[in-house]
Amino acid sequence: MVLESHEALDPTVSDPEHYRVVFENERVRVLEYRDAPGDRTHPHRHPDSVMVTLTSFDRRVSSGGRSVDVTLEAGSVRWVGAQEHTGENTGTTPTHSIFVELKEPAPAPPAGPARLGPG
Repeated sequence: MVLESHEALDPTVSDPEHYRVVFENERVRVLEYRDAPGDRTHPHRHPDSVMVTLTSFDRRVSSGGRSVDVTLEAGSVRWVGAQEHTGENTGTTPTHSIFVELKEPAPAPPAGPARLGPG
């Protein structure tokens, strides 16, 4: 089976061992994400999303030759603007988080490079 490029970038397709859909309707899709120290994801894309961290973790998010190291505490809530990236658990603890992906059209992006990682 050949996947369309947008399907291959769906994190539940590119990394089904880490991402699973826990809820979906016509306005949002909610994903649960879990990994272990040293785990990496394949290139995938998120629409505008809200991320809720259920555990504290360290990770590296990379895209287009840029990388950002992120440390988040359990219970953090962050906006994640639409982006394509890979991720790596660079810490010593498992990652467990929830993504609430918005299905509504996004406003026009601001000028300049897009933000990488959670904001």
